[in-house]
Order: sequence, then structure tokens, then C-alpha cells
Amino acid sequence: MVRVFHNIDTKKVSDFIYAIFKLQSYMTFFEGVNHPDVKSCVYAIWHAHQCCAYGLPDRGNVYVMISRSRDGNIIADVTERLGLKVVHGSKGKKGAAEATLQMITELKNGKRGAIMVDGPNGPAKVCKDGIVKIAKLAGVPIVPVYMYSTNPTCLQFPTWDKFRLPFTFTHLINLYGEPIYVDKNNTDAQDEQIRLRIEKSLGELEEQAPLKYKEVYRFGIWKKKR
Repeated sequence: MVRVFHNIDTKKVSDFIYAIFKLQSYMTFFEGVNHPDVKSCVYAIWHAHQCCAYGLPDRGNVYVMISRSRDGNIIADVTERLGLKVVHGSKGKKGAAEATLQMITELKNGKRGAIMVDGPNGPAKVCKDGIVKIAKLAGVPIVPVYMYSTNPTCLQFPTWDKFRLPFTFTHLINLYGEPIYVDKNNTDAQDEQIRLRIEKSLGELEEQAPLKYKEVYRFGIWKKKR
């Protein structure tokens, strides 16, 4: 999404995107559904639903992993200015290792993490194994999160991931799955089963989301908050 701005000053792009998201924050209403009773965890999120990070509880203690690139730098700056934390290593394989170690450290210190598990380049809805390794080394559960809205103002873009973006007044839910624990003594084959379980859980949340969304509307939760 940011690549159309490649020939423009990065700071100007960052300021522009932040201004849009800041304005949008006053018109975006998130409701969390079935968040598990866990202190530290790492959220598994599809790349298309990265905006759901704004609706995570206690987002000031949530560390989002973002790749180091020109686009990533812009996204990281906007993310931090919106109140989340960023784990952002240097470029290349060394930077990826740095970011992973930073994330593990924060999780061990009781913070929460958020990873777009099919990003940054897809394929869509195929979970990569990085989140499994991080959860295993940090000793925290993985919590799948699925963002959903029926509002036509939750726009879908023609990108590889079908990126979703709230625009003007939008009501959304973050639907949480059951925590998935990774035993530190797991074999590679067992870790692969965990990876597949994350995909399955996110698929199940996608199926459940329409009904859960209707239930939130039925009880008027958003109306009470406003």
C-alpha cells in the first residue's frame, strides 16, 4: 500500500498516513470477543487484518513485529505514533534475528506480541513457522485473532492479502481463539502441527465471526460505549 509513495519523502508519507489513521481512530469502534485469560501471549493475525492491532487490549504493551524496509519504516513510525510498540530489526537476515530476539525478550518480560503470520509477502492465509519458534522460546501461548465487520466502510483492497481498512464510521470485532501452547521440547514435526493448528484456528474464527458479530450488535455493546 505504501509503495505508491516511493518517490516522496518518507517523513511526509508517514505524517500523511498517521493523520489519516488518527482521524479514523475517532470513527473506529472495536469490540473484543472471547479474549482468553492470559497475561503474556503472541497474537497470530492474518496480514490482511493488521489493523486489528489497534483494537487489541492494553495496546501500549503490545509489540508488533514489522519488517525493516522503506515501507516497513513508514508503517513502524505510524504504528508507534498510534500507541503500539514496534519490534523492528535492521535489514536482512541479521535484522530478522534481531527482531526475533527483541520479541522473545519482551514476551519473557510479560508483554504481548503481534505477528502477521502470512506476511510480509504471502501467500495469503498460509502461516509461516516464525511465530511457533518465538512462542516456543519465550514460553508463551499463541492467541489467534480474526478481525471482522459487515460494514461497507470496512474496505477491502485488491492486494495479494485483500487488505482490510476501516474508513469513516466502522464497527468491528476482534474474535479471539483458544490459546495454543508450544512445548519447549517439541520436535520439528510437532512444531509443524502447531503451525497447521494456527491456520485451522484462524479458519474456524472466520466461520464463527458473522454470528459473533451479530451477537455483539444484539446486545448493543457499541451503543452503550458511545
